[in-house]
Amino acid sequence: MLPACQLFGTLGCHLCELAEEVLMPFAAAGVSIELVDIAEREEWVEAYGVRIPVLRRLDSGAELGWPFAAPQVAAFLGLAEAQ
Repeated sequence: MLPACQLFGTLGCHLCELAEEVLMPFAAAGVSIELVDIAEREEWVEAYGVRIPVLRRLDSGAELGWPFAAPQVAAFLGLAEAQ
């Protein structure tokens, strides 16, 4: 089963847009990736405000901080690299 994830970011974040581009092939391969805007909750701003974008696995709570590329995401998710 493919792990479900959240990508913490916010509107207008150029790095978040780059992270979304890296994650697109994984989403196309069936990985569920929920985009979470940290501006919606104060605790998210406090936790992720200076670290976004951050990819978080829902099953383990493990986090992968930016910068990341497809090989790091594949390893983080326990998958062969999405093409």
